Amino acid sequence: MTFKKGNAAFATFVFVLTLALGACLSDEKSETDGDEVTTPNNPPMISGNPQAAVMMGNNYSFTPSASDPDGDILSFSVQNMPTWASFNSSTGSLTGVPTLADVGLFGQIAITVSDGTDTASLSAFSIEVVQVALGSMTLSWTPPTENTDGTTLTDLAGYRIYFGLSEGNYPNRVEINTAGLSTYVVDNLVPNTYYVVATSVNAVGVESAYSNVAIKTVEGS
Repeated sequence: MTFKKGNAAFATFVFVLTLALGACLSDEKSETDGDEVTTPNNPPMISGNPQAAVMMGNNYSFTPSASDPDGDILSFSVQNMPTWASFNSSTGSLTGVPTLADVGLFGQIAITVSDGTDTASLSAFSIEVVQVALGSMTLSWTPPTENTDGTTLTDLAGYRIYFGLSEGNYPNRVEINTAGLSTYVVDNLVPNTYYVVATSVNAVGVESAYSNVAIKTVEGS
C-alpha cells in the first residue's frame, strides 16, 4: 500500500489474514424497407449473495447486481421483506437496523427485477437476526518502514482496516492508532465470508491506498 506525504509516498506492506475460528417473449415491432420485423425482448439478469445473518443494532445492507441486455430501465420488487427493513425499488437495495425485538429468522425473502416485460428473481433467502455474534478473525501485517522513494518512513501513525461482504465494497472500518501494532482481532462477527483490506495513515492523517484483499470465512458455532 502507498500514501503520500508531500512528494513522498509510503511503501507497500503485505497484509495477511489468519484464522481465528474455526418466460414468454414479448415482441417489439420495427420497420425495415416497409416490412415489419419482430424483435424478441431479452429478459433482465440479477445476481448477488445476501448476508445470511446480522447482529441486532447493526446495519444490514444488500444490493443485488442487475443488468438488461437491451438496456431497458429496470425496477425491483420484494416479497416477505423483514418488518425492520426498507426496500429501494430503483436499486433493489434491502437495508435496515434490527433491534432486540427483531431477533429471529426472517425467511423466504425474494427480490425480483423487471424490465417492463420480463422478470428475473434471486433465489429466496433468509436473514437471521442474532443477539450475540461470536465470530472473529485475526489480521496480521508487516508495518512499512520506507517511503516509495526509498527514504525512511518516520511519521507512521496507525492503520485502518476495512471489510465487507464483497470485493470492492467495504462499509465497515476499524481505526488503529498504534503504529507499532501488527496484529488485530475483529470480533462480534456473524457467520459469513468477509473481504478485508488495510491502509496506513501518517501523522497528518494522509492515508495510503488499499492493501491486497484478504478473504476470510467465519463459520457458525
